[in-house]
Amino acid sequence: MSSDATDAPHAIDPFRLTVPPDEAWRVIRTVVAALPRTRIVEHTESRLHAECRSAVFRFVDDLELQVRPADGLVAVRSAARLGRWDLGVNRRRVEALRAALRRRRVIR
Repeated sequence: MSSDATDAPHAIDPFRLTVPPDEAWRVIRTVVAALPRTRIVEHTESRLHAECRSAVFRFVDDLELQVRPADGLVAVRSAARLGRWDLGVNRRRVEALRAALRRRRVIR
């Protein structure tokens, strides 16, 4: 699923920032790094790529975030590397991340 997707089954809202992008980006990196079974494999000042492993079968999903300061948002993509059906795991991951960032008041 992706905040850039145009089809309903794959679309999800981006994260709308409530603080300056650089401040939000620091918090986002910290929160992603603390997600269970998640490893950040690349991060720059505008993009983050993490690998998230499933608890049982150890499948790898990709979580990608891109800060877009001009739009005041962070685009998000979370998808399984294998298969076409993930039983809603990626959507739940993004919504859990959204909830954690809302608690920290960096997104609305």
